[in-house]
Formats: sequence, structure tokens, C-alpha cells
Amino acid sequence: MTEPQADYGLWSLVIINSAVFIIFAFSFFKPQTKRDWRSFGAFSAFLIALFTEMYGFPLTIYLLSGWLQSAYPNINWLAHDSGHLPEMIFGWENNPHFGPFHLLSFLLLGIGFLLLSAAWPALHQAQKEGRLAVAGLYARIRHPQYVGFVAILTGFLVQWPTLLTIAMYPVLLFMYWRLSLSEEKAAEAAFGEEYRRYAERTPRFIPRFGDPLRSGGGPLN
Repeated sequence: MTEPQADYGLWSLVIINSAVFIIFAFSFFKPQTKRDWRSFGAFSAFLIALFTEMYGFPLTIYLLSGWLQSAYPNINWLAHDSGHLPEMIFGWENNPHFGPFHLLSFLLLGIGFLLLSAAWPALHQAQKEGRLAVAGLYARIRHPQYVGFVAILTGFLVQWPTLLTIAMYPVLLFMYWRLSLSEEKAAEAAFGEEYRRYAERTPRFIPRFGDPLRSGGGPLN
């Protein structure tokens, strides 16, 4: 393969896109505790790794070049659009931006940022008043912001998968799960029986439909 001088090496776009999405997420998430900063830092690292390959240096394309060229010889793997690997492999190479994986990624990104923006006001108000956050999205699930982060990460992974972000993805899922458990222990210590009743009726990540105040059953792990 020849050097991808035309479509990559756009380091200004790496910086701009990383900054835009990180600042955008920061404006909704507003980390305050060490746990918040750890989760947001890992999220930011994922975005930087993604945009580095999307615009800077296509490491995944280079590492897989032998297989890609032999399996799909009619595709110019140095073209920027070829980084949309699912579309290329499954036959939407003519216009990957309208392929099903790309459209799914936009849906997941929209859901993720919507969850972040909708969850923050309820959490911020509860923190200001020193009470448990149970309003808004927190009436449906206990960790809407973590679900939002995972939706965003999944959206980007579907749109532009790389070896590094694929490796980071399960690590981030595990980290968010551990952080959710840590936050729950802290909330139970602070609010006691009030939090235990809330956890009994409110799933952790996947909502139950219907009236959340009347939903029965134990917490959804």
C-alpha cells in the first residue's frame, strides 16, 4: 500500500473533532467527583483514539491491509470513506454515509447525547439540595448518564470501528459498570432506606415501561 497522503494526516481535524465532542459532552456531564473525572477521562481517550484514526493515521487499515486488499480488491482502502469498514465489507461502498451502519450510528449518538443532556438537570438539582436524584430519567433508570456514554461509544464504534477502540470498548463498559456499583454503595450509605427502596423499583440500566413509581420487583443488574 502507498502512503495515504491525500485523505489522512489531517491532524487539525483530529484536534477540532476531539475538542468539539469532548467539550459538548462535558457541557452536559459536568464531572465533579474523582469518579466522574475517571469516567469522563476514559470517554475522552476513546474519542481521541477514534478521531486519530479517522483523520490522522489509519492504523487499523494498515494492520489489516493484506487481508482487506486480497478480500476486497476493488476498494481503494486509502480513501477516507473506506474507514467505514462495515459499509465497505457489506456492500455500501458507493455511499457509506447513507449505509445502515452509519445511520444506526447517528441514532445511537443522538440517543446518547439526549440522555446526557436530559439527565444532568435532575442530578444537578438533587445535588444542590442534598437529596437523592429520583426525578426525570432517574425515575426510569438509576444511571442514565452512563447509558448515554455507552450509547455514544457504541455509535462511534459502529460508524468507524478500529482495533484500538474495539479493544477499549469492553474495558470502558466494565469501568462504567464498576463505577455504577461504587456510586450505588455511596448513595446507600448517604440515603439508607430511601435509596434501597429506590433501587428496588428502578432498574440499573434498562428501563421498565409503565409507571416507574408503581413498578415492582428487584433491581435489574
